[in-house]
Amino acid sequence: MEEKKKEIRNVSYRVKADKESRTIEGYAALFNVASDGLWFGTEIIEKNAFDGVLEKSDVFALLNHDLRRGILARWKMKEISLRLTIDEIGLKYSFEAPQTALGDELLENIRRGEIYESSFAFTVEDDTWEKVGEDMWKRTIHKIGELFDVSPVYSAAYSSTSVYMRGKEQTDAIIEEQRKRIADEEKRINEALNSYWETIEKQFNI
Repeated sequence: MEEKKKEIRNVSYRVKADKESRTIEGYAALFNVASDGLWFGTEIIEKNAFDGVLEKSDVFALLNHDLRRGILARWKMKEISLRLTIDEIGLKYSFEAPQTALGDELLENIRRGEIYESSFAFTVEDDTWEKVGEDMWKRTIHKIGELFDVSPVYSAAYSSTSVYMRGKEQTDAIIEEQRKRIADEEKRINEALNSYWETIEKQFNI
């Protein structure tokens, strides 16, 4: 079975920390919103892309995707300390910041406005690629394979994220095959026309 590669995406959608409690919430993914900053073009996640995913995933809430610093909360096929819900906007998460140095750091930096974006790590099970320019692509994710973590992050860095390019490579191959087929057909037509005019020239001694 072909191994699916982990990818990371960031969402510039404000993470909130309740002033009266330690509750933190945000959106890790947005539906039908064209991403920007991706080196290949744009990407859209369809509304039903997470269908059946949460029920089979073991998901951590981390800071900057860094498991080495500790865990903020956890979902394991169901809510443990991390709450995950899917609504009309996207994949929403919430949890109570733990009474740890990491939890205190996260709360302080959200309240100060230094952390305001979210991110999530995942694999893709089904996607399509559409060429929309010379070197620009539109990727539509139809189905997420697995969700690994949701993370408040200090900064969105699309340039450092990996993208599973299998779908693009397949599309590239199809486009190249179409180009070759068109070129072969044009060559065949030109050869037939040249042969026709050679016959005419011989018949009329042109």
